Amino acid sequence: MSSQSTDRGDGYVRAGAIVFAVGAVATLVTFVPLFFHLTPLPTAAYWLSMLMPLGFLISLVGLLLSARAQRRRAAAADEARTTARTTA
Repeated sequence: MSSQSTDRGDGYVRAGAIVFAVGAVATLVTFVPLFFHLTPLPTAAYWLSMLMPLGFLISLVGLLLSARAQRRRAAAADEARTTARTTA
């Protein structure tokens, strides 16, 4: 069992990774017809490729949220240690 608690940011990172993966697959599928001189896919396929940077952005937000929560926990633990030393 992990000693770290799960943050709200962890969910964002996982969701962002999934969205990024879908966008990466869509990008590969979209560009394959261009390399083999086949009929290009409809415009909607190119829009699905935009999920890749969106997933990256979602993951980045999750990382920032997790870092902020970790910093808040560290500050609270520091405050608790300082308070315990002054009262003892």
